[in-house]
Amino acid sequence: MKRVLMILLAGVFVANTAPAVDTNAVQTLTLAGAQALALKNHPQIAAANYRALAAQEALKETRSGYFPNANVYANAVGADSEDARILAGGLNNPSIYNRAAGGLAVSQLITDFGRTANLTASSRFQAQAENQNANATREQVLLQVNISYFSTLEAQAVLRVAQQTVDTRQLLLDQVSLLASNKLKSELDVSFARVAVQESELLLQKAQNDADDAMTSLSTALGYREPRPFQLAESSPFVLANTNDVSQLVETALAERPELLSLRNEHDAALRFAKSERDSRLPSVSAVGVAGAAPTHDSHLPDNYAAGGIQLSLPLFAGGFYVARQRTAELKAQADNELVRALEDNIVRDVHIAWLNVNNALEQLRTTEELVQNAAEAYDLAEARYKIGSSSIVELSQAQLSLTSAQIADANARYNVLIQQANLDYQTGALH
Repeated sequence: MKRVLMILLAGVFVANTAPAVDTNAVQTLTLAGAQALALKNHPQIAAANYRALAAQEALKETRSGYFPNANVYANAVGADSEDARILAGGLNNPSIYNRAAGGLAVSQLITDFGRTANLTASSRFQAQAENQNANATREQVLLQVNISYFSTLEAQAVLRVAQQTVDTRQLLLDQVSLLASNKLKSELDVSFARVAVQESELLLQKAQNDADDAMTSLSTALGYREPRPFQLAESSPFVLANTNDVSQLVETALAERPELLSLRNEHDAALRFAKSERDSRLPSVSAVGVAGAAPTHDSHLPDNYAAGGIQLSLPLFAGGFYVARQRTAELKAQADNELVRALEDNIVRDVHIAWLNVNNALEQLRTTEELVQNAAEAYDLAEARYKIGSSSIVELSQAQLSLTSAQIADANARYNVLIQQANLDYQTGALH
């Protein structure tokens, strides 16, 4: 018994001393992981997928015209007299007899001279357009994810610069205060150093707020309602296939942009719908058959029935209704064609602008890298001159400010390259 108690106490002790699992650990997120989360969670993607599925169902609805149409009927009729007649409400004079009967009616379209075929083709192009719209929504979401991801990394880089600036200036303040207490520096130097620390703290507060804002925007881009913290992994720059030949990028965009492909499909759908409206003035030929039985009926009626035939329907006059519908559909198709042209022009413009922005971002990155190097050298020299008493603290503070500004500009330029590259990929339809 004592041995059992000792084992139980030992188990409790081990359980109490075991390291606790951190359930609030911040999730590490790569760019690919962020894209996967957005594709899974974002409501815009879900809505676009539902619209694409609805378009597929509409295609099935239109295509159903090729298949037989069968209906089951059942009637139970009671008449107060064998001589009952319908005396008004129609050109015929049908008799009404006591009966209970059921039957089946089947109708099969033989030909409508292309109307159903054109309607089906129009629905098929509409379904393809919705699929391309879903692809366009997907790329828009991915672009927003990339921009938010890189903007968050940029804000965090600026935050690190701000924190480093605070640490550096605080160290300088401590050193100057110590020297001033030993009468080696003036109180004016201490005041300048204290002001520099306070300015860096303001910079740090702003950088922290910008980093929090960026993380909130990233959470929204990932499809989350509430902000979530993530540990972001650095991403390597994209490799562009050809940044010197913009004409090739334009050709790729005109062939791959899902918005343009969707609009072209809508134009094709409008053309086929206009043809179907033209065909609605042509005859429609169907085979019709009915069969049934009457278990209970008047003596004037048979026990069962069956009939079949060919039905021809030809619209002769409808006050211009069919011609107006055809003309309306043709005009809408022409309007869609002009929209395709307008979108092609906008895509060419957007690709050129995105290409220019990428090259400008690369130039700015090279410039800021040189600026950081020169500012660092100037700061080292100013610090050395101040330590030996050859310059004032104003010169050192100015050098610190220049270095901080250069480091922030370099961080902005580095991630701006990634953002502009993502935008160029989006404009060319290559963002995956």
